[in-house]
Amino acid sequence: MAIIITDECINCGACEPECPNHAIYEGGVDWSYADGTGVRGHFTDAEGQSLEANERRAPISDDIYYIVPDKCTECVGFHEEPQCAAVCPVDCCVPDPDRRESQDTLLLRKAHLHLD
Repeated sequence: MAIIITDECINCGACEPECPNHAIYEGGVDWSYADGTGVRGHFTDAEGQSLEANERRAPISDDIYYIVPDKCTECVGFHEEPQCAAVCPVDCCVPDPDRRESQDTLLLRKAHLHLD
């Protein structure tokens, strides 16, 4: 499953530099699959859409930090636990109950995002 950031976020920014997938963005900031990953050129997202990896996408939240679910691996393959949750001072980085994914799925996503 992906991690989400709840409304309790105080916008401290502690989580953003901890993400090995560059899946965390400040509220209101556009994102792309290429940011902080090895993905280049055409990319197929989780819904099967083919798009340009460098294409800027609309923010998921305008008010608080947010996590792009298709870039989140819960730090599987990098760390023992999600680093955003480990550093969050208000415990607002939590598992998304609507997006349950297996360890294998998360490892495949990591491999797909980090082609280098």
